[in-house]
Amino acid sequence: MTSPQLEWTLQTLLEQLNEDELKSFKSLLRALPLEDVLQQTRWSEVEEADGKKLAEILIHTSSENWIRSATVTVLEEMNLTELCKMAKAEMLEAGQVQEIDNPQLGDEEEDSELAKPGEKEGRRNSMQKQSLVWKNTFWQGDIDSFHDDVILRHQRFIPFLNPRTPGKLTPYTVVLHGPAGVGKTTLAKKCMLDWTDCNLSPMVRYAFYLSCKELSRMGPCSFAELISKDWPELQDDIPSILAQAQRILFVVDGLDELKVPPGALIQDICGDWTQQKPVPVLLGSLLKRKMLPKATLLVTTRPRALRDLQLLVQQPTYIRVEGFLESDRRAYFLRHFGDEDQAMRAFELMRSNAALFQLGSAPAVCWIVCTTLKLQMEKGEDPAPTCLTSTGLFLRFLCSQFPQGAQLWGALRALSLLAAQGLWAQMSVLHGEDLERGVQESDLRLFLDRDILRQDRVSKGCYSFIHLSFQQFLTALFYALEKEEEDRDGHAWDIGDVQKLLSEEERLKNPDLIQVGHFLFGLANEKRVKELEATFGCRMSPEIKQELLRCKANLHANKPLSMTDLKEVLCCLYESQEEELAKVVVAPLKKISINLTNTSEMMHCSFSLKQCRDLEKVSLQVAKGVFLENYVDFEPDIEFERCSYVTLPSWAQQDLRSLRLWTDFCSLFSSNSNLKFLEVKQSFLSDSSVRILCDHITRSTCHLQKVEIKNVSPDTAYRDFCLAFIGKRTLTHLTLEGHIEWERTMLLLLCDLLRNHKCNLQYLRLGGHCATSEQWVDFFYVLKANQSLRHLHLSASVLLDEGAKLLYKTMTHPKHFLQMLSLENCRLTEASCKDLAAVLVVSQQLTHLCLAKNPIGDTGVKFLCEGLSYPECKLQALVLQQCSITKRGCRYLSEALQEACSLTNLDLSLNQIARGLWILCQALENPNCNLKHLRLWSCSLMPFYCQHLGSALISNQKLETLDLGQNHLWKSGIIQLFRVLRQRTGSLKTLRLKTYETNLEIKKLLEEVKEKNPKLTIDCNASGATAPPCCDFFC
Repeated sequence: MTSPQLEWTLQTLLEQLNEDELKSFKSLLRALPLEDVLQQTRWSEVEEADGKKLAEILIHTSSENWIRSATVTVLEEMNLTELCKMAKAEMLEAGQVQEIDNPQLGDEEEDSELAKPGEKEGRRNSMQKQSLVWKNTFWQGDIDSFHDDVILRHQRFIPFLNPRTPGKLTPYTVVLHGPAGVGKTTLAKKCMLDWTDCNLSPMVRYAFYLSCKELSRMGPCSFAELISKDWPELQDDIPSILAQAQRILFVVDGLDELKVPPGALIQDICGDWTQQKPVPVLLGSLLKRKMLPKATLLVTTRPRALRDLQLLVQQPTYIRVEGFLESDRRAYFLRHFGDEDQAMRAFELMRSNAALFQLGSAPAVCWIVCTTLKLQMEKGEDPAPTCLTSTGLFLRFLCSQFPQGAQLWGALRALSLLAAQGLWAQMSVLHGEDLERGVQESDLRLFLDRDILRQDRVSKGCYSFIHLSFQQFLTALFYALEKEEEDRDGHAWDIGDVQKLLSEEERLKNPDLIQVGHFLFGLANEKRVKELEATFGCRMSPEIKQELLRCKANLHANKPLSMTDLKEVLCCLYESQEEELAKVVVAPLKKISINLTNTSEMMHCSFSLKQCRDLEKVSLQVAKGVFLENYVDFEPDIEFERCSYVTLPSWAQQDLRSLRLWTDFCSLFSSNSNLKFLEVKQSFLSDSSVRILCDHITRSTCHLQKVEIKNVSPDTAYRDFCLAFIGKRTLTHLTLEGHIEWERTMLLLLCDLLRNHKCNLQYLRLGGHCATSEQWVDFFYVLKANQSLRHLHLSASVLLDEGAKLLYKTMTHPKHFLQMLSLENCRLTEASCKDLAAVLVVSQQLTHLCLAKNPIGDTGVKFLCEGLSYPECKLQALVLQQCSITKRGCRYLSEALQEACSLTNLDLSLNQIARGLWILCQALENPNCNLKHLRLWSCSLMPFYCQHLGSALISNQKLETLDLGQNHLWKSGIIQLFRVLRQRTGSLKTLRLKTYETNLEIKKLLEEVKEKNPKLTIDCNASGATAPPCCDFFC
């Protein structure tokens, strides 16, 4: 079935579902392992889609095989028998399923003639020797059926394991990817066990398991030697086996464990399975399908190797293995604890720490959490502090396995050294012969007995840790322990020092080091140090805290903190839970910009920024998904607070957790007296989160002076903010921009804000408003009574000429105090300028005016110049960016400037004035012209007027700044201008233009101009694609 046919069939099926059934279909669909493109699709689009739209989304984001399997699976789970039969008949019809009874799959005929009698059965029998071993390498014993459920959930999406999957002309390449410990290897080994037990498709006659952990230690060999190393009895049969490549399954497990530099897998590709090559070359050739191109491939990897893998594989099917879902984790806790109250308390504690909860997708981490918290509860201890950080939890788990005063310092040192060796070498399995001096196998026995360390059941000399995160914790412990003299000389393995551990360069090469840094800060906590020392009789390094401080201090010294760097620092400080340490590290911060994408980041910010007493500005973004209240459908008539027996929906439970953390974060604004500036932009808030923030803003201990709210949802948030600002004596600057519901209530609140006797507002910027004339009347009337407002910006508002006329009437009132007025992009015309000219004459206060992005044209400029020509006019700055002005408008301006008008700043950017430059030069040459700053950015200026401009600059004694950026003056124009300027530049201090520095003559002239005029700054790269902000001229 082609994609159009599949889309039509899927659409027909989904349109048979009623509204409730469609919601259930989407819910069950989301519980399945989604393909990568569908995972990246905003789920809100799926939630809002009808049957037809949902079919389109699935067709464009998922493979046909996945769609077929997922549709049938979900309809079966919904018990929609008739639709399920239709789906199977239409999507899995017989003509689409590849025949496997008599396959035509290779260049050679397949059958018993090729296979020696008993060969197939013999190899299966030999594989069964490994069967029991593999079964015992799965997850913790008390999980029972949990790992089976997780395996089956993902296994049905592997195409060649699903009997309902239609056939495919090209062989399959399936990539299982996901974080450490979620079951990728388990799933791969389960495929091998199924093959051993004859439970795989008959298409798979031979299966080979290739562990990259083991292969990374092999030297050069042939591919035949590679796959037969564990099966010497098959060496004679290898040619006949490989001749049936279409019947072979290769399981390449742990590609990320293959220690090769980036790009090495695609070099020296080889197609000869008898030729000796390094193992990475052989595997790269297999994945690239140069070697045995008809074989079926199953690859497992962590995300870090995906980029290299994408360069190799052709038409892969990506399946993300997620391990334990939330429901799995909850069920596991209930099984482990037995007592429901204890289980749910422990589960909620883990869920309160988003980072720890994410780690809980690995069953081994769930086991660590349950083991630790259950023991604490049995002792009557409060487990809540343990779950604050991952360091606290892992430390308590480690200490709980041994009695206090056990004097196991040597064993702990050996374990931590082993962890550090493996992590720096990017190895999860370490071999006994590679152990460092100082690491004895006898030292490791204590930890093997407690499942902290594991020994391979086949290769007894191989060790691995219970989970990567615990190996990272122990690596941090290696740095935190006090070193003996023999340790200070270094190690045979390349284990870097603390500075190297925390360096950006090393973390890019080995991302696993990032979490080690977090744990190392966690081990700087004094209480944790005492617990470790009491349990193991060890001494922690007294220098480690100072070393951490030095490394983080370098971040401030070398460059300003980026948002990513800041998040990293705040995460480390939170992990430490040391307030004094946080005070020292964040002390230099005066302003920060933070984008909150999850509750963990909220916790990190709350902890550290409260210690930053000199913080003056916070720029905040809140991503979609942090708060869900306004972004989900729910029954509004249910009163959750009154009905304690009502079970809150999952989104409400998540919001309650988020709001508790948000309340703590917002206390920053009411507790720091130095915090003066708050910017909230591009944020998805909720009604409740806005009310919490506003509550802290209204408190007397909040001293905010400048607040900017830009593009915030929900729309009603603006009303709550206005209400909070009424009577706020400290507030002097307020910006409200975005899609604002300019309703009556909002308008009244703004009027109350300006009318209040405590109002000290000096700057008000409103953007994106759409109000009626009656509403503007009320607003402008209040301006008459307000005596504090000096700057008013109404950008991108539907003011129109009619609304502007009402404003001008207010400004002619003798008691108005406005000094700066911006009406950028307010849809004004030339008619509005006629009324505005009268204001320029009458007003004794107005000094700055912006009419940018209004099509006033030359006629509008004429009206303005009539007002400018009056001696009573006090206007100093005029911004006319993108106002449809031509050379005729320049003539009116030139005449006004030559009449000694008060104008000192003029911006004509983005107007096609062209030859108008020559007219403006006449004004510049006139001594009556008072211009100090002239901006002509992107004005289509002609090169043959540059000589006139140069002459004007020499004679003018007042102009200080000239911006000619984004004008193509060509080489001839630049040369003319520089030849004049090398004589003398008058008062000019800054010149911006695009030059041709590669031209030798221009380069020489530029040097001469700079030598002649040492006070002149020439910006030769003023050719940006966007115009300078209009507000720059208002400074």
